[in-house]
Amino acid sequence: MLMQDTGVYGLAAAKTYLEINPSADIIVLDGAKSIGGVWAAERLYPGLRSNNLLGTYEYSDFPMDEASFGVKPGHHIPGEVIHKYLNAYATKFNIARKVRLQSKVYVVQQDDNAGWILEVATQAGESSSDISKLHAKRLIVATGLASEPLRVSLPGMDDFGAPIFHSREFRAHSDMLKEAKVVTVLGGHKSAWDAAYEFAANGVQVEWVIRESGHGPIWSAPSHVTPLKMWLEKLIFTRLLTWFSPCIFANSYVRRFLHGTFVGRFFVDTFWKILESDLVQLNGYDEHPETKKLKPWNAAFWIGNGLSILNFPTSIFDMVKKGQIHVHVRDIVRLSEKHVHLSNGEILPSDAIICASGWKPQPSIEFLPTTLNARLGLPHTSDQKNDLAVAADRDILGRYPRLRNQPVLNPKYKPLTGDAEAQASINEPFRLYRFMVSPDPDFLKLHNIGFAGMIWTLSQTVCAQMQSLWLTAYLDGKLKIDQAPDQVLWEATLFSQFQKWRHPTGYGNMVPDLVFETLPYFDFIMDDLGLQVHRKKTTFAELFEGYGPEDYREIVKEWKEKNVYSSINIDYTH
Repeated sequence: MLMQDTGVYGLAAAKTYLEINPSADIIVLDGAKSIGGVWAAERLYPGLRSNNLLGTYEYSDFPMDEASFGVKPGHHIPGEVIHKYLNAYATKFNIARKVRLQSKVYVVQQDDNAGWILEVATQAGESSSDISKLHAKRLIVATGLASEPLRVSLPGMDDFGAPIFHSREFRAHSDMLKEAKVVTVLGGHKSAWDAAYEFAANGVQVEWVIRESGHGPIWSAPSHVTPLKMWLEKLIFTRLLTWFSPCIFANSYVRRFLHGTFVGRFFVDTFWKILESDLVQLNGYDEHPETKKLKPWNAAFWIGNGLSILNFPTSIFDMVKKGQIHVHVRDIVRLSEKHVHLSNGEILPSDAIICASGWKPQPSIEFLPTTLNARLGLPHTSDQKNDLAVAADRDILGRYPRLRNQPVLNPKYKPLTGDAEAQASINEPFRLYRFMVSPDPDFLKLHNIGFAGMIWTLSQTVCAQMQSLWLTAYLDGKLKIDQAPDQVLWEATLFSQFQKWRHPTGYGNMVPDLVFETLPYFDFIMDDLGLQVHRKKTTFAELFEGYGPEDYREIVKEWKEKNVYSSINIDYTH
């Protein structure tokens, strides 16, 4: 078994597979210098904190206790603590010795024995690499969706004469926190907020540029919201409240009433108006002309994992009001020596530009031949009309009429980079069955490859464990998929098309983007595995208490006790 990446999903996949198959020969590859994926030491930029408060960003079988990791209840988790935690997890469960760091997979091809050939570049020195090939009978790709940066291309970059770097390289340029007098931050997503805050907190003047031809600023929420001051992370995983979001894989009577009837939609719209109004009031967007520039351009109902938590020690909005951070909703037309020229004629002096330009939402490796992308269910460009997607759209909009009234996206929008233009040309998003495996009949018979973490959720650790257990059962041939091949393809298409309609201002047009839909997805996975779906002790708790890692603490043990491997066969042809 070969796995790629030591992030949250890669470590969970390795641990789960080893727990169920203790004699398995596993290799975990990672191109980074240290374990952790996005939490690797070399990617921990100054001031980085998790959106999560203590207790929600941990594996269910390895609690992040205060005594070991030093984080107090009610506090956000520093990036270096998550790095320490993931290393401790890898050590405790004997994964660390199976990891090969600085080993980046560039190309994957099928071999003649129903396995995989991987071309791997291993860092041999400061400027050289050893290229080798590895053969794997089974492969889990767990590179996630924040591996390959979308690079910015701006006129005059060669003339700027000062650092221009992606937020991924913030740590490598952390000296600018002391050396710079003024910096430009480009982007409206969380990493832009982080960079703007950190520079301003260190006394550096920040010129924050949010493109008028972009998607605008994200929704940023306090950790507790609504007039009842509910913990946002728990609110999203409270079963009663998940009913207020349409969800294609949770078609209960209550949800059909709420989203399929006029009266039900009135209650749904009221819920979202209260939630959004509370966020606007708590953040004080409309109280100052500068903070108003940070008010999101689309309603909260439509946003996916672009939602962020205000995890800063002090108020970033106060920094904006005081002028420590100047917000410019303009385009950058060109650069000159240490100056940024905006579309309104304004010229900003700058000692550095930090580009929070996002990520390529697809695996960071090349599958050959390129026709494999379509067969595997990976994003690609097709010149064929997808009639199944058209049928899925009709089904989705028939069930959820509210989704017909899509938000009006920015008519001025244009991709910022050549990479972004190439991404925009991709018209087939992820089409993975259960968001994890290829729906192609041949691969369903081979069950030799799976994808972990090709999904955005607000509960990455629990999702990682869920997907790892499902993939282990699938790759071992112990998970029965009793749909016919055409039904598997239909379901993969239906679920991916739903994401496009549900979160058009988030990542839904390309990848699964789950917020209030996350708990129903977990239910779906648990049901596939034959495990208990509703895990609270009482009906009241099931409806009104938020789910968390603690509710899934024994799922691997439950699976092992329920399944005697030698007595179960998989039927991929039914």
